[in-house]
Amino acid sequence: MKKLRVCILFGGKSGEHEVSLQSAKSIYEALDKAKYEVFLVGIDKEGRWLLEDAANYLLNAENPKLIALNRANAKPVTAITTEGGAELIALNPSTPPRRGSGNNDNRLGAIDVFFPITHGTYGEDGCLQGFLELLDAAYVGPGVLGSAVGMDKDVMKRLLRDAGLPIGRFFVTLRPRKASQRGGQAQGITEQGRSGNIEEFIKEVGFPIFVKPANLGSSVGISKAKDEDELRKAIEEAFLYDTKIILEEFIKGREIEVSVLGNENPEASLPGEVRSSHDFYSYEAKYIDEAGASYDIPARLSPEEISRVQGLACRAFQVLECFGMGRVDFFLRPTGEFVVNEINTLPGFTKISMYPKLWEATGVPYSELLERLIELALEKKREKDKLKRTFEP
Repeated sequence: MKKLRVCILFGGKSGEHEVSLQSAKSIYEALDKAKYEVFLVGIDKEGRWLLEDAANYLLNAENPKLIALNRANAKPVTAITTEGGAELIALNPSTPPRRGSGNNDNRLGAIDVFFPITHGTYGEDGCLQGFLELLDAAYVGPGVLGSAVGMDKDVMKRLLRDAGLPIGRFFVTLRPRKASQRGGQAQGITEQGRSGNIEEFIKEVGFPIFVKPANLGSSVGISKAKDEDELRKAIEEAFLYDTKIILEEFIKGREIEVSVLGNENPEASLPGEVRSSHDFYSYEAKYIDEAGASYDIPARLSPEEISRVQGLACRAFQVLECFGMGRVDFFLRPTGEFVVNEINTLPGFTKISMYPKLWEATGVPYSELLERLIELALEKKREKDKLKRTFEP
């Protein structure tokens, strides 16, 4: 049987570059090489695509603090659309790529499915998905719209709110363009859509307050501010990563996560609970400190609570126009109310990450999960190929 040609896209130009390298390593090791011919394309921090040698594509692969893309001897590549579909092309200035059908050493062959695991900006926010759409390629995960709204915490929360899903109170503000405007009361929009300033939001919700870049994941740039001095520093930190930031009320409750899988008819995994040993579930707690968090998989919830949170997870997935995969994070208040925190459209995918661990607890092993995601990508492409692309009045 002919092997499917799968291209793992990883790395990228975001603060989550190193997390992506860890995810790619786990995916590559788990893919069945008898079924798949796997191409590893690392995207460096400057945005260059590099076809990597599977035997030596990572430096310090076992150390999450020092892991890095091995660019030595990697082959610069790009992707174009050819008669056979999306195809990898080696970039060699002496022999530029051609569209003809003759022999050409630059042509590396058509790719059946791209598997982007590029967490964060430029890879999880619709940018890369838009390029893959232009290639007319099959790819794992949500499309342009779902990726974009899933990355932007402001837009995401407003869509969830308008769909009647429970969310926490938040305040959004933009970085002042002029230095003279900085230091004053930042203006912004509340979760109710009304204008206001930070001082009013603080008075309404009190401390502590979480401060986050609007378009980033893996807890990069996130701070928990306990007073006004810490809030000022947290805002400065968040603005290093994004021009739009979001302030969120502190919700006292349990942190519950649910993995979602599917296209038009998504399925939800058993929920899990995160217990961080840090002040909150930070980047260090997730990826650096081996004792940074403990997990209850599955979470200790009643059958009614499990059913309810699974339903909310699938509903959020659909409201945000997601396909393939997503992990929906919740808070469970002492009152029993679930509050949607956010969705991750390309969640961490190491073998110890919550997304695959939750599916494993639900009865879907890691390698089978990868196969289902690839099939969902092909299914989505087949449905799209049925659509008319020309109009004749």
